[in-house]
Amino acid sequence: MAAPGRGVGMKIELLDSRRLTGPNLFWDLPGAVADVALRDTTPAQVVSAWEDEAAALAAAVGWRRMRTCSRIFAGGVSLVVAAPIDVLYSACELNETALARAAARLQGAPLPAPDADRLARQIRMESKPALLALQRAAASRGVPFLWDDDEASVGYGGGARVFPAGRIPPPSDVDWSAVTAVPLAIVTGTNGKSTTVRLAASILTAAGQRTGITSTDYISVGGEIIDRGDYSGPGGARTLLRDGRVEAAVLEVARGGLLRRGVGVERADAALITNIAADHLGEYGINSVADMAEAKFIVRRALDDNGALILNADDPPTVACASGLGERRVVWFGLDPERPVLRAQLRGGGRAAFLRDGWMVMSEAGTERRIVQAARLPITFGGAARYNISNALAAMTLAHVLGAGDGALREGLSSFSGGVDVNPGRGNLFEKDGIRIFLDFAHNEHGLKAVSDTIGTLRAKRNIVLMGQAGDRGDEAIGRLVRVACGLRPARLLVCELPGYERGRKPMEVPALIVESALAAGVPRAAIEVFASPLEGAASALASARAGDCLVLLALTQRQEVVQLINEFMTGA
Repeated sequence: MAAPGRGVGMKIELLDSRRLTGPNLFWDLPGAVADVALRDTTPAQVVSAWEDEAAALAAAVGWRRMRTCSRIFAGGVSLVVAAPIDVLYSACELNETALARAAARLQGAPLPAPDADRLARQIRMESKPALLALQRAAASRGVPFLWDDDEASVGYGGGARVFPAGRIPPPSDVDWSAVTAVPLAIVTGTNGKSTTVRLAASILTAAGQRTGITSTDYISVGGEIIDRGDYSGPGGARTLLRDGRVEAAVLEVARGGLLRRGVGVERADAALITNIAADHLGEYGINSVADMAEAKFIVRRALDDNGALILNADDPPTVACASGLGERRVVWFGLDPERPVLRAQLRGGGRAAFLRDGWMVMSEAGTERRIVQAARLPITFGGAARYNISNALAAMTLAHVLGAGDGALREGLSSFSGGVDVNPGRGNLFEKDGIRIFLDFAHNEHGLKAVSDTIGTLRAKRNIVLMGQAGDRGDEAIGRLVRVACGLRPARLLVCELPGYERGRKPMEVPALIVESALAAGVPRAAIEVFASPLEGAASALASARAGDCLVLLALTQRQEVVQLINEFMTGA
């Protein structure tokens, strides 16, 4: 029987338990987190009971003064314990055991056995004193330290020294004089991350540095792709920063990696947030744009004391979040120099980048320097793509912080074509016989609105739009995306399924929802067609294209195949 006042209808469900290997949403410490869904109970009850159980378990296994924290979100709570990096799997088990005992106590159920002796043995087996000794030695010398289950390293790039996990030397055997770092920046945000990273790399390359980047598409060093795939998490960062050829590095850091593991590096010279919008809400306790801003701002925890936090003055969620942090390291960029935060920055003689009279301008210590006219940058399509002007300002600011001079800023921005070969699926424009093809991976309302504004300046006779969406987006988010697409007044709306991306929905459920939303937005039923894949939809669009058309291909999957199809169309193959 449940204890009086407890247990009846109460639900405490473990959603996820994971290691936090770097600075994270909760604090700068490594540890373990359990995300918990709650019903008919208050978070305070759960937190209090869990804290008691976690403290008792920690004492039983010999962990003294273990630190805990919690974060309440709509419908649940995250419970966090700090732990040394060598025992994070054990920390997860301790955290889960404490939660299970706390839930049983609150629900009036029998308490699971703590089994502290077994947990203590597991901790002893997992512990790696050599790893911790290397970590402490690196910290005492102010050099970067990276680790994973297979390797540990100190330094970045050519100054990195990498050791197998089972053969980590004592600190006295490390030639610390050879351990150095390279200029490092991390880039996050809802949209524009990949483009900004690649623009920054182009500038740093123009400055004479062999630059490595990570992104959602690949890892590259000096323009050479060394591996393809989504490397926007900590694993990609470690791979790149241990490459001895790297002389400067720019890392794309996605929301998922930040929330799952934390920032993949302990030290960075600059961190940039492109913008913050409603996307991927409802995961890891991130349920609002304000929550997402908190998640994106995790990157500031990796900054050195003198590192720069580069922020978008045109982005209201970013400005709002920054106002509550009291950060003194902020460098602002924006399209409008009259934004209040930019005006304040300029009055104070701080660093900033902005657009004035069509020129991209860098300002510091009260002096403005014109770098290049925005309309001359290939990725802006003569100034029409305002979102890419913003991305260019962001990259310019980042590269300037890392030491690039004005000449390199100008050359790197002007030489970046933005074509499908260097920036696939990010606003790639093709033209043939009066037909324009605009390829983009825009997958949320914010990103598609930027694309839509650009397409509007092309003044096509007909817009033909191809779109789909993954099944993990909510009905409302999909409806908002469709409404933006329908703002292009498509003569044909080609709706496609994304095979393999149903993510819990039934086959063709998302296309049916898109069709319903499009009809509600006023698109005639005769103008809507449904296809089994993006490739089939793109083939139909190309087959029917005629002079004056603009084909807006939002190909979220089968990207390489769609690019190949476009190339064949362009060459007449």
